[in-house]
Amino acid sequence: MRIGEMVRRTGVSERLLRYYEEQGLLTPERLPSGYRVYSEADVETVRRIRVLLAAGLPTATIARTLPCIRDDGSSLAPVCTGLVAELRQERERITRAIEDLRASRGLLDAVIEAGPQEACAPARR
Repeated sequence: MRIGEMVRRTGVSERLLRYYEEQGLLTPERLPSGYRVYSEADVETVRRIRVLLAAGLPTATIARTLPCIRDDGSSLAPVCTGLVAELRQERERITRAIEDLRASRGLLDAVIEAGPQEACAPARR
């Protein structure tokens, strides 16, 4: 599929697809004319990239992670043992971030519950 179809299928802009390619995260085939041709596997790769980016992983870590993930039909399984320790550290960082967000949400909930129940106009600066 060409880049326009890839944009429609993934919801990722052409600019981001090109960036993923520059970062070594995605390697579409090229026609003699230079046009990119994406496969069904590339659609799934872009989805994985988006999930890993949303988790806060830097593109360098994602570039090392993608080749080490295989799809066994029901779940993803790491196949590069050297990567597991790095991913555990990333998981711990994400867990801490989630805990911080929960604490922030708890504080906001307390302020909201203590405040007036009717809608307030935002303060003017």
